[in-house]
Amino acid sequence: MKKKLLTLMLAAAMTAGMLAGCGGGVATMPSTETVDAAIESAQAKADDSGFTYTGEAPITKSGGTLKILAQTSNYSNVDITKAPIVLKVFEEAGVDPDWQLLDFNSYEEAITPMLSAGNVDADIIKLPDNDPNQIWLKSGMFVPLDEYFDYMPNFTKWLSENPVQKAELTAEDGHIYYVAGVNLAYDYQPCLMYNQVWLDKAGMKAPETLDELVKLLTYFKENDMNGDGKTDDEIPMSVAAEFLPYMFGPAFGLDLVSGYQADQDGNMIFAAADPENYRAYLDFLRDLYAQGLLEMEYTSIDRDKIIERMSNDLTGVAFDYSWAMSMMYSNVLPYYDGTEKTAFVGVKPLSGTHEGFYVGRNSLSGMFGVNSDSSQIELAVKFLDYAMSEHCQDYYCWGFEGETYTVNADGSRSYTEQALDNDWLQQFGINPAFVLPAQQSVEATDILVADWHAKINAELRQYVVDPWPMIYATTDESDTVNLYNEDIQTNVNENATAFIMGTKDLNTEFDGYINGLDALNLGELVQIHQNQYDRYLKALKGE
Repeated sequence: MKKKLLTLMLAAAMTAGMLAGCGGGVATMPSTETVDAAIESAQAKADDSGFTYTGEAPITKSGGTLKILAQTSNYSNVDITKAPIVLKVFEEAGVDPDWQLLDFNSYEEAITPMLSAGNVDADIIKLPDNDPNQIWLKSGMFVPLDEYFDYMPNFTKWLSENPVQKAELTAEDGHIYYVAGVNLAYDYQPCLMYNQVWLDKAGMKAPETLDELVKLLTYFKENDMNGDGKTDDEIPMSVAAEFLPYMFGPAFGLDLVSGYQADQDGNMIFAAADPENYRAYLDFLRDLYAQGLLEMEYTSIDRDKIIERMSNDLTGVAFDYSWAMSMMYSNVLPYYDGTEKTAFVGVKPLSGTHEGFYVGRNSLSGMFGVNSDSSQIELAVKFLDYAMSEHCQDYYCWGFEGETYTVNADGSRSYTEQALDNDWLQQFGINPAFVLPAQQSVEATDILVADWHAKINAELRQYVVDPWPMIYATTDESDTVNLYNEDIQTNVNENATAFIMGTKDLNTEFDGYINGLDALNLGELVQIHQNQYDRYLKALKGE
């Protein structure tokens, strides 16, 4: 009866409004869909009358459904939509999720054209990146959240406690458009790992230089490291193509991960256009490839394939996020007994012409925004705020007491025996950054991984350097970057593969590669990043 009354009132009001505004012309009756949407909005306001969201659950009295566009888990066996932690957050909030999840490995490629078209049917959207050039926020697709801060007590509290991150999230126009997850910036970063059993069998220590690495890889390639009586099934090194810049760039003084870097005098360079160091980097990888130490199909290898190799004891060197060390790599080795001596062990970075380092991550990652076309912006804003709360962050890091963790007598926490099974814990929904703005915890990670792993992480922290800072571009800067950047990156990636595989000759075609970047207006992008870096330094000095 109540809905029927609302239907009649709204239809009458809409019809009257159109008659008044049409100058005596023929009025068009509102569609059923329009009336239903208006009814739903009015119903929600009526049901929530007198209800005030304070940052705690529930976020609404009348319920509702939110459409979420985000990623699948990076674990192929995990359905993040059925994970207890994720379900609990929505249950407490008092809303239901309507999921639209795109594959983790191709998320950027899949969502970018959707966002570009501007016809995304979702209330909350996980961005493909941090939107450094303000492509998406300038499109008008996302709501300026600061206009809704009255509904975001958890988020505003976090911003006040994290002024650096607040500055990074503030766009050129002064608004804040995204709620972000938070990475560990210096802990558990990508690192080099060796099969300690193979190292001991070879009678060698972990290499510290490029020359020592080549010697070790050659030994692994020529000897029966897995003891199966054959010397032709060992794969010396298993590293996905995306991690080669992390692994080898620093040995030549290059931060190929960030792309841009400042030299000792503060002058900006594009690492993949360094005429001396980048050429030396490519030359080294080309030699590895020619010797069979970098596999022929290195561009197509992925983590699942690497794990399969390790489970069959077929490879000796890896490079991946440190998390993989004991949680995905060591634990599949046929002889791993929980000790460092039988594990894939992380080590210091390799040095070459320069002293090695590891590139850290920006702390902000996993941006979530509210679609400006959403019919329930306030509900979406409240949900993002609740998902950002300390209460929910505790879920993301630890799960539920008694199921995933216990509280010790001294107040500290320990994961339960079942939670120490990483496959089970991932399915439970720990750190659900693919679908919610989760903040990572060093303490929770230390307890989750093997003791020797946590010790190694602490030792490696000293080698981690800051990446290029997150700096929003001005409108003019972002227009220029958007115009040229994609072509430049495509040119870099295609030429790197060609030089490494030998389909292009470094001796005769490298200069042409550099000239090609210049022709693509790289110089303008270098100057833009110089200007941004100068602004960043002034901000650090408080100027």
